[in-house]
Amino acid sequence: MRPRYLCLLASVASITIALGACSSSNGEFVELPGTASSMPSAVGSGQGPALPARSVDDPGAYKIGYADVLDISIFKVPELERTVEVAENGTITFPPVGEVSVADKTVREIERDLANRLEARYLRSAQVTVSVKEFNSQRVTVEGAVMKSGVHALKGKTTLLQLIAMSGGIDRDISDSTVVLFRNADGQRQATKFNIDDIRTGQAPDPLIYPGDMVVANSSPLKAAWSEFIKAMQPASMAKGVATNH
Repeated sequence: MRPRYLCLLASVASITIALGACSSSNGEFVELPGTASSMPSAVGSGQGPALPARSVDDPGAYKIGYADVLDISIFKVPELERTVEVAENGTITFPPVGEVSVADKTVREIERDLANRLEARYLRSAQVTVSVKEFNSQRVTVEGAVMKSGVHALKGKTTLLQLIAMSGGIDRDISDSTVVLFRNADGQRQATKFNIDDIRTGQAPDPLIYPGDMVVANSSPLKAAWSEFIKAMQPASMAKGVATNH
């Protein structure tokens, strides 16, 4: 075996020893110092309780925000149908009533508001329907060992397990089942570790995700090193097979 492969095997062995020495208890909660962008250099395995929720009235009801696109229709008044985008100041322009503030409201609240405005000026018993055509304002970030890392728009009540599924699932080639959920709460950057396998089997709670959260799937150093070792071995094995055939 070539020296570089021996070095890789030695690295794998040393990582295994280090992981055993650095194992942490389940449910470990971490408060991160510094700015909201600070991140730990490494995270361990474990599962955690739900993080403190952000201050919202109903985490299951989507709150409208900047850049969301809404469809508005009035029963039996098709000429008033509109598709509008929420402006940066949190308002929409609905010609029959003018500018209306919609930021941080649910579609039901907007429906009631528009109905009251229409009834005060134009219609009796206005039946207003508002739906979200494009969810653009409430986003979360998923990084690390997932199949599709990136930014996702929340479309209502979303749990951690659902968010991981939206990201294509955990990349099992380089990761264990640990993820870390980062959240800004009460002016502090906070984080909790969760075990996706435990959530999937019902052994741990599936926490709700809130706008601005960041989820990082832990990449196991042992699996990553082993994956690189296998990849490095493949060209050598192929070359040896070609030489034998000739």
